[in-house]
Amino acid sequence: MTATDTQLIEATINFVKTELKNAEGGHDWFHIERVYKNSLLIAKDENVDITIVSLAALLHDIADPKFNNGDETLGSKVASAFLLSQNVNGKIIEHVTQIIDNMSFKNSFDLNTSFSSKEMEVVQDADRLDAIGAVGIARCFNYGGFKNRALYNPEIKPNLNMSKSEYKNSEAPTINHFYEKLLLLKDKMNTKTGKKIALERHLYMEGFLNQFFAEWEGQK
Repeated sequence: MTATDTQLIEATINFVKTELKNAEGGHDWFHIERVYKNSLLIAKDENVDITIVSLAALLHDIADPKFNNGDETLGSKVASAFLLSQNVNGKIIEHVTQIIDNMSFKNSFDLNTSFSSKEMEVVQDADRLDAIGAVGIARCFNYGGFKNRALYNPEIKPNLNMSKSEYKNSEAPTINHFYEKLLLLKDKMNTKTGKKIALERHLYMEGFLNQFFAEWEGQK
């Protein structure tokens, strides 16, 4: 990475910190920082453009649709405008915005999604890692509380065959999200490093759920 690239990354970090200063706790600057660090870790074993990986990791949630009336185009627009203001090469901007537009879990419901790159695989793995394990559990319940959702309701079963629209509009109890997304992520990892870390975090979540249900039923 050149000195110019380093300056660009620093400027991007400052921009993201400012933009997300009042964000929900599971999608704030610290989430971005963890994804950025995980991306750099995974990228060590992958043949990727580290500048594109860094920019995509830092900007991937700059305008999350969940907090912007479901607008799935705003994130890439905000990212593009910022990168243009930094005089970034057009091809780099296009690659970064394509990653932002296509890496989300909800886009896995779109069978016709055609964009892919090694850089997206790295950032996608890093983002999915932050959704599982101890941090993932904390983020899941933080968002559930933010949306005033029930912790668990035995009468509301997880929907394992949701459409994209149903997934986006779900108001199910927080525990259901483990079965509808989080426990599925281990098998959706792209990279060797991502798969290794995901397995450990997946097992941690299984242990948590076993303990949760035992406590719920008064068995422990």
